[in-house]
Amino acid sequence: MPYPDAIEPELVGEYPAYAKSGAGYFFDDVLEYRVWCHPERGAPDEFDGEDYYYAFASYEDALAFSTDTEGAEKPLALIRQLEWINEPEAGVFIHEKGERIAEWRVEWLERGARTPGAIELFIQSHAKGHTV
Repeated sequence: MPYPDAIEPELVGEYPAYAKSGAGYFFDDVLEYRVWCHPERGAPDEFDGEDYYYAFASYEDALAFSTDTEGAEKPLALIRQLEWINEPEAGVFIHEKGERIAEWRVEWLERGARTPGAIELFIQSHAKGHTV
C-alpha cells in the first residue's frame, strides 16, 4: 500500500520536534515523515552529538534517505488526530476530540485515515466497559 504524502508539503520541517508517541488507532492527516539520525550509530554529527531528524513530504523520499544514511532509523510518520481513542487500561476505550500530534510507525497508516463513525464502531466492537 502506498502511504499518503504530507497534507501540506510547504509545512514539512516546520512542526515542533516534540510530539506524542503512538496510540489513538486512527489518524486524520499525515503531516510529514521523519528520519531520526543518531551520531552514536554512525550518522554525521551535526548537533554536538545530539540526535536529530530530517523531514520529508513523502514516505518514498524518507525511506530512500533512511536506507542511504548510516545511523538513521526507519521513517516515522508525524500524524494529526482530530479524534482518537484513549485506552487508559486494557479494554477501556475513551473517544477523545481535539488536536493531537503524534509520531507513528509508518505501517499503522495502512489502516487508512479515520472515517465518520469509525471510532464509535471500534469502541462498540472492542470495548469491555467503555466510555464515549
